[in-house]
Amino acid sequence: MSIVAKVIAQSDMSERFLSSAELTQLQDFFNKGSIRISAAQKLAANEQKIVDEGSKQFWSQCPNTPSNSGDSRKTSLCQRDQGWYIRLVSYCVLAGNSKPLEDIGLDGMRDMYVSLGIPLPNLRMAMGCLKSVGMGLLSSEEAALAGPYFDQLVRAF
Repeated sequence: MSIVAKVIAQSDMSERFLSSAELTQLQDFFNKGSIRISAAQKLAANEQKIVDEGSKQFWSQCPNTPSNSGDSRKTSLCQRDQGWYIRLVSYCVLAGNSKPLEDIGLDGMRDMYVSLGIPLPNLRMAMGCLKSVGMGLLSSEEAALAGPYFDQLVRAF
């Protein structure tokens, strides 16, 4: 749910008009709309670059990992998931909240990786590498919007 829908739903549930604080919150969200769109566009346009460079960065720090085992299928699956997480971060930036990440159930994702034998410290490190590469492609204003969602991914694993 976007911040707009959330604020309106809260106000409607209380059977009241939006407060001045809520209107200010929406105004801030709308004022940053072009920055949100620009950040999402950059993440989308550079998804493969973020995945490729993030993987290289990760493998230089952690060479003995399933995604770098020489099994091209494992590498492909890991990089597919990384692209998916970048897409979710872009959705969060556009929505103005972490609902897209929450909806996928990060706890369930973490449990799935554990059941597959993927070391969680490796996932944390890999997500940190994706963040590092992604942040380098964004302006400081865009990075300020996207960074917290990358951080949420890192913490989840």
